[in-house]
Amino acid sequence: MNACPSCCYPMAPLGVDARLAGKVEIDLCFSCQGIWFDGMESTQMSPGGVVELFRLIHEHRDHQRHQLGADLRCPRCEGHLVGSLDIVKSGRFNYHRCSNGHGRFVTFAQFMIEKGFVRQLSGAEIEALKARIGVVHCTSCGAPVDIRKDSACTYCHSPIAILDPQAVEKALASYQQAEVKRTTLDPEALADAILMAERERGASPRAAGTELDLPIGDLIVSGIGIMAGMLKRL
Repeated sequence: MNACPSCCYPMAPLGVDARLAGKVEIDLCFSCQGIWFDGMESTQMSPGGVVELFRLIHEHRDHQRHQLGADLRCPRCEGHLVGSLDIVKSGRFNYHRCSNGHGRFVTFAQFMIEKGFVRQLSGAEIEALKARIGVVHCTSCGAPVDIRKDSACTYCHSPIAILDPQAVEKALASYQQAEVKRTTLDPEALADAILMAERERGASPRAAGTELDLPIGDLIVSGIGIMAGMLKRL
């Protein structure tokens, strides 16, 4: 069990479906509202896994939150995590990565920006908020942000963001459609996969044969193997 890079308490493990097959094991700290991903686990999650994690984050939205520590440590090697910035369609998001490549730590809010559930406020929207609200809390680290003079958190440099119902609805619909497509068997794609597998498996010993010069039973055996892999994802 990994320790949270911020508070050092044990994180809660969560297994979600992987994009191709099997499970992706991630770790969550609800007190710090952070997620630890080993390696490239964030990109390996299936669309259904992203939706499952979003729902879990929503269930714990009222959990008492700790401000992130100034010195975040990798739960694998205990090295310092390096602040990093990336850009997706929904805007910029930041995270802290291990310089030894063990993984990265991202807050719930930044994860939701990465996956399209949260959008960043425009300059006009921030100006409108200034007239009504002076200080807000950063959705990433929890630090106070005086939007009358700052357009981003001065502590972690995250831009001001908002959970937009339209963005949530659009993102959920997109992930759900992708999950249906991922878990639906396509007969034509299955047939192509079987033939391709047999060509690759028998290329050397049967190089001089015809395209369909396959031993009886090969297509069935290959089909069973490919089907089994697909059914594991359903």
